[in-house]
This record gives sequence, structure tokens and C-alpha cells, in this order.
Amino acid sequence: MKQIIKNIAVLSVILGGFMVSCDDYLEREPLDKITPEAYFTHEDHLAGYAIKAYSFPAHGGYSAGTLRSDIHTDNMASTDASYSWWVPGNRRVPNKASEKVTDDFSFSPIRNCNYFFEQVLPRFEAGNIQGDVENIKHYIGEMYFLRAWNYFSKLKLYGDFPIVKSTLPDDYQLLVEVSKRAPRNEVARFIIQDLDSAIMLMKPVFKNKNRLSSTVAQLVKSRVALYEASWLTYHEGTPFVPGGTGWPGTKVDYNKGFSIDIDAEINYFLTQAMEASKVVADAVQLTHNTGTMSPLTAVDGWNPYYDMFAAVDMGQFDEVLFWKSYNKELGITHGTSSYQMLGGDLGITKGYVDGFLMKNGLPWYAAGADYKGDQTIQKVKEGRDERLQLFLVDPTTIMKVEGQQEWGAPKIIEQKAYRDVTGYMLRKCFNYDPVQSPGTGANCTYGSLVFRAAEAYLNYIEACYMKNHSLDASAQKYWQAIRERAGIDPDYTKTINATKLELENDWGAYSAGQLVDATLFNIRRERRNEFIGENMRWDDLRRWRALDQVKNYVIEGFNLWDEMYKDKKYINSGNGESLLVEPGGSKTPNVSSRSVSKYLRPYQIIEKNNEVYNGYNWSKANYLTPLPAYDILLTSGENSEGKVDLNTSPLYQNPYWPSVAGESAKE
Repeated sequence: MKQIIKNIAVLSVILGGFMVSCDDYLEREPLDKITPEAYFTHEDHLAGYAIKAYSFPAHGGYSAGTLRSDIHTDNMASTDASYSWWVPGNRRVPNKASEKVTDDFSFSPIRNCNYFFEQVLPRFEAGNIQGDVENIKHYIGEMYFLRAWNYFSKLKLYGDFPIVKSTLPDDYQLLVEVSKRAPRNEVARFIIQDLDSAIMLMKPVFKNKNRLSSTVAQLVKSRVALYEASWLTYHEGTPFVPGGTGWPGTKVDYNKGFSIDIDAEINYFLTQAMEASKVVADAVQLTHNTGTMSPLTAVDGWNPYYDMFAAVDMGQFDEVLFWKSYNKELGITHGTSSYQMLGGDLGITKGYVDGFLMKNGLPWYAAGADYKGDQTIQKVKEGRDERLQLFLVDPTTIMKVEGQQEWGAPKIIEQKAYRDVTGYMLRKCFNYDPVQSPGTGANCTYGSLVFRAAEAYLNYIEACYMKNHSLDASAQKYWQAIRERAGIDPDYTKTINATKLELENDWGAYSAGQLVDATLFNIRRERRNEFIGENMRWDDLRRWRALDQVKNYVIEGFNLWDEMYKDKKYINSGNGESLLVEPGGSKTPNVSSRSVSKYLRPYQIIEKNNEVYNGYNWSKANYLTPLPAYDILLTSGENSEGKVDLNTSPLYQNPYWPSVAGESAKE
């Protein structure tokens, strides 16, 4: 009983301490232990309550920050592979929800939003909140946004989910009743409804973009709508879509008579995605790329597009819609640049690098592309998309402007924390100011970008093509703008006509195990190239159903064995012997064998106890997260024999997952 009360979020109200996993965005917070009667009476109270509920991906601690968000996909790898994601049977049904509200079944953040509305809306309507009316409306809008944001995280994790709009009393039967899972399309519609409220109430720009805005809400609305439209399109007919074959929602009485017009739902969400993204894309210009690929004398100002990801004040860039600021005096810092300088225990993959076009708009393998090869990283970058040139480190890339210190060859054999795992290192978000990148510690205070307008451009392009099977004038204009900013020939048809999907090392080339058409793939390619390290790839792969075909997929990095192995960094200066140790000898290996591949394979160095040595393998169940077994048990009734019957719970388990704790997925 206690657990279900916790999970449905009937919590005691202590205004200064009940928020979980919240970021301090340098704003005032509500006072501790203040009563509801005295609180919510001034706009500052609303501002503090809302800011306390902010929880967005951002840099933090001594790590590579948001750059690690693509790890364990075909974009990026770390030293330790994820056996949970890529070894069938290893991920298991949890017993109870974890304490992390971002990846479990907890209702706490949603309940906190509902409590706010119950306290604030009547007072606002009665005129009993002091302060600027427009500011008060803005903070109310923030809470609508935050409820939508939390529901979106649940939608991505679980699909169908209970919609709870109020705080609830300690009544067991009522709590079981409200545990009924709404079909995912209804959840998505509820999210959009909340975002529409946020759009209506919030200002378009607020507090130097350190706080949410109606523009951010429009962008997220387009993201949510595109996510659901994509999910329904590519998972149609499966248990992952309401009404699909094997959908577990059919097992519960409350879904008797349920029906859905999938085509109508897809059309609705695509229309919403196009309308919302167009508002943002038409209003916000992309940050300019000067074409300068490295700093010469100044640590910033040499390329605004690069600076946008590592500026102390990100509010100066029109494209930035929302960002997190830091303050050393308040102890709010991160260590992203310092971690990058040391290696960072991450690396982008050969597959990701291969996906970048040449500046002439052709894939690397096309006739006339003028691809220089990959014997060195410098050659890989030559003549390529300027996003690759800007953000991929090569040995000659400047690390420190003063004295023009270079990065040098990849640190592929260093200890874990300092390792360039694939040999391909990411420079994105690296700040050249010595104060911001001291080489150690979490002492950085430059910003962390959360939302930017380029996503609106790409959301519109994708939604337009999915809806119309063609690109309208706006979609064409947006795509050309993205390509021109990247220094690529803006004629995307040139790329489409030269694309050979079978040569593309990109999971996004697939949906439901089948290759998509060349236009759709190139739209997906553009997203992949634009958003490395921005918390996009996992969501895209799952909504596209782009993982069915992942069988024995081996992660590869840079070309080590043609030329790079000769670098002085890999040679013992004392005896002239190589420091690179291949498998098969008496010493512990530290690199993969040249006889297997000339490309570094970070997970084929040591075979013993290595469950991904032969590659990644996807389980269909992993498209959604299993519900905790204890929650299902607590909401279950008894059968005629007086025994607990899990089939009576309104919390039906997700596809291919059992309802018993500790068991693995069936498929």
C-alpha cells in the first residue's frame, strides 16, 4: 500500500524540499517549510516553485556533460559497452521504481505540477497573487510546460501511461482506478494540450533565455508531435501501438470497445508538428558559420556557430532558445572542456563520420566526390561538411591558442577516463578560454545549450515529407539553409540522386528492418549530422523503429592500421617498440587486431567475458521500458481462489516484458 501511494504521488507537501532531481538555474527558490496559505501569494513564489522543477539535460560535474548522450548508439561509444541494451536477456524487469524520476514510474514531478495548479489557479482568478500579471501568467505557463515535459519523458519510456490531472487522497480504490493506462496517442494529445496552454501564457523570450518561453514550448510541441507521428507510422500494427496486433491494452476491461484511426492520428500529429515548427523556424535565424575551422589568435569570436555551443553567454545567439548558465561563486559549475582535453572516455564512430557529405553535396563513395580517404583523420575531414571539420578533432587541431598547442594523435591506450575510445574525438562544446578549460576539475562556467531553433527547421522538413511525400517551399528553404550553414551545396536533390542506401553505415537508413527511401534517409542524415551530442539520437532511433535490423553490429572507429599506428605517441621512445598491443600475444592487448580490421574496434580488444565481442544485438522489448513488477502487484486483485492475479491490474505490462521482477524480455 505504501509503495503505490508513493508512486501515484500522494506526498506530504513541504514546499522547500519535495522536488526531486532539480537544476538550480541561478534564480530565487521558495523558502523552506512555509505553509501553503502563506505561499503562492506573490509572483516570486511562483517563479521559485517553477524554477525548482526545471530538469533538463545539461552539463554537470566532472564529465563530458551532454556530449555523452549518444553513447551506446551507432554515433558514439565509451570504453564500457552497454550489455543491458545490446545483449538480449540482460535487461530485466525491475521490482520497484528507482529514485530517478527521469527513468522510472514515479509520479512525483507530475504531482508537483498538479499541486501548483490546485493552489495557484483559483488564487490567480480571484486576483489574490501580487506582482506583474504578465509575469504571473508566464510562471503558470512554465508549469504547464513542465507537466508536459514530464509526461513526454513517460511517453518515451512507457508509451501508454495514466493521465493524472489532480492530487489524490489516500484512497486505495481510487488510486487503483487512476492507474489505468491511457493509450499513448491520448497521452501525446494531452501533452500537446498542456503545451498549447504554455504557449498562450508564456512570453516569447524571458530572462536572457535562462527561463522557458512560448518559443521553447512551440519547439517542444513540434518535437512531441513528430515523435508520436513517427512512432505510430513505423510501429503500426505491432504491440507498441494502441490497437495493433498483440497490444497488451486489449487485456484490460477498461479498453473494451477501444478503436483508433491510425491514419487520422498520424495526420493530426504531423499537422501539429508542421504548424508549431514553422512558427519557430520562420521567426529565428540560424547562427552564422564563418567557415573558419580553428581559432588563430582569439579564443572566441572566430566562428559564431562554434561559439554557440561553448559561450559563457548563450543568450546572445538568436538560434539559442533556452540554455543553462553557471556561476562559480554559487558553486554551479561543470567540467566538460577539462574532460574533453583529457580524452573523455568517449569517441564518435566510423559510421557517424562516414555519414557526412563532401562540400559538393555528394556522399564519400559517389563518383566525383573527391574523397581523400581515411588513412589519416586529416584526410577524413578534407573537403567535407564543415560540421565535421569544426567538431571532429584531428592531430593538428589547436587545443590551446596560446603557443598554438595541438591535440596530437588520439589517446586510444590511456586509462579509461582519458581515453579517446574510437580515435575520433568530439570538439563540440569545447571552450578555448584557459579559464574555462584548465585541464582538470569541474571548474567550467560557460553555458550548456538545451534547446535551439535548428531543430524546428529539421522537424518541419521531416514532418512535411512524412505527411505529403514531398517537400513544400518552406521545407526546401529550411533544408537549404541548414546545408548552406554547413558549407554544403544547397542542392539536396544532388545528394538524394547519388545516395546508395546499402553503402550507408547508418541505422537511420532503416525502419522496421527495411531500407527507407533516399529522400527520407537524407532528412534523417541531416538530423544525425546536426545534433551529435545533443540528446537526440536515442529518441530518433526508437521513434523510427530503426533498431530491428541491428544484429551482430560491430562498432568501429578511426583507421589505425594504415598510417596512424606509426605516430610517435604510439612508439616507446626508449626502445623504439610499438606501445600498441594486439590480441594473441603474451601481453594484455590494448587495441584490436589489424588482421580483423584496419579500423579500431573498441569492443574487439579482449574477448574473455566480453558479451558484445561479436557485436550489438537488439531486443524488440527495449523499444519501451518495463513497468516495475511491484506496482503491477500492488494494483492487482484476487482470483476465485483468493490468490493475487496479476492479470487484474490496470497496469498491464509493456510488450514482450513479463510482469515478474528479475525476468528478462521474451523477444
